Amino acid sequence: MVNFIWLFFIAVSFIAAIVNGRMEALTEAAFEGAKSGVTVSFGLISVMVFWLGLMRIGEDAGLLRKIAVLLQPAVRFLFPDVPKGHPALGYIMSNMSANILGLGNAATPMGIKAMQELQKLNPEKETASAAMCTLLALNTSSITLVPTTLIAIRMTYSSAHPAEIVGTTLAATLIATAAAIAADRWYRSRYKNKPPKWKDRDTAATNSSRGEPPAIDGQGKGEAVV
Repeated sequence: MVNFIWLFFIAVSFIAAIVNGRMEALTEAAFEGAKSGVTVSFGLISVMVFWLGLMRIGEDAGLLRKIAVLLQPAVRFLFPDVPKGHPALGYIMSNMSANILGLGNAATPMGIKAMQELQKLNPEKETASAAMCTLLALNTSSITLVPTTLIAIRMTYSSAHPAEIVGTTLAATLIATAAAIAADRWYRSRYKNKPPKWKDRDTAATNSSRGEPPAIDGQGKGEAVV
């Protein structure tokens, strides 16, 4: 869908430039945009390499493990349906630790591995489990102590104080994370007593094999609703 939206914007730009006789301006803007993209990329590469290097030092020094230990009670509260000691918990804590340090690119592989492990626990393979939804919400709204990417972009465009957004970013991500957890708790409580779809299908299949009609609107087996 996103590809179609961008294609629409490009087509409209070309048509508008042709109608208004401004193809030269459109061409200059396209090349200027490409140039800016390369410039920003180089700025991001330098900062990301720096922070990823610091993260590797912190990892070797045991910093991430200590952060993971601190996060363990929160992870157990947020993911009560994941068995204790399951590999998914380790990946989740690593993902959260990297996000807290503002290293989104480093957090992505851990998030993918966590999702793969959670999928193994998911009885309904075509539908995301509650734990998977929780992880996605936390990964999207994660508390960030150091917004590395934003600082890099501000440095690329010669900001006088590129790191002055740290406080406001921390406040914004705290609010976003609190909202995500509140929404997650509300949806969990709302659907807690509803049987999963896979259980309904298993029940229907069992009834069918026994020659019994399926339940209707929550009534007992074969009971009609009057």
